[in-house]
Amino acid sequence: MGRPRRPLLDRDRIATTALDIVDEQGEFSVPQIAKRLGVQTASVYHHVDGRDGIVELLRERVAAGIDGDTLDETPWDAALTAWARSYRSAFAAHPRAIPLLTTSPVRAPKVLLQYEKAVGRLLDAGFALPDVMPVIIALENLVLGSALDLAAPEAMWELADETATPRLARALGAVPEGRADQAFELALTGYLAHVRTLLDAP
Repeated sequence: MGRPRRPLLDRDRIATTALDIVDEQGEFSVPQIAKRLGVQTASVYHHVDGRDGIVELLRERVAAGIDGDTLDETPWDAALTAWARSYRSAFAAHPRAIPLLTTSPVRAPKVLLQYEKAVGRLLDAGFALPDVMPVIIALENLVLGSALDLAAPEAMWELADETATPRLARALGAVPEGRADQAFELALTGYLAHVRTLLDAP
């Protein structure tokens, strides 16, 4: 029997299958991946470094949707703004992957290179070294929280009796469509306003 034209298994197919499973149920197991690909579980381990290796494949796949070129924009705050919006969009496409990816250390080389670029952009802008990672981590907190919010129902509060919470009912009634986008832009504006003050700090 001749060899198949396309290998039954490679890292790209493992990543695609794992992400499909995570998009469906928020988790994955190596046996699940193997079953969908029609191979033995041991065969998957020949291509990845265990479960952690698959998580990093997922991280690379999701993060590939982030436009790293946004970090080249000027001035620095325009770069950070564009990067945040692209980052949010990439993770909003796979919200169920967020808890999985945020509870394991970042090891994927391609993803680390994007962080390297972000760090360099902030240092070049004049930020003090101790401020750089807090600025990036705070931005990630904002972005990932908003990406999860995009996956939530538009109406997150259900009032069985509006007379018990009349002010809340009025406030909810005044919210226009696209509440997640509006909340993100509000938070991003406030975040950037504070971050700008770090450049002026002694």
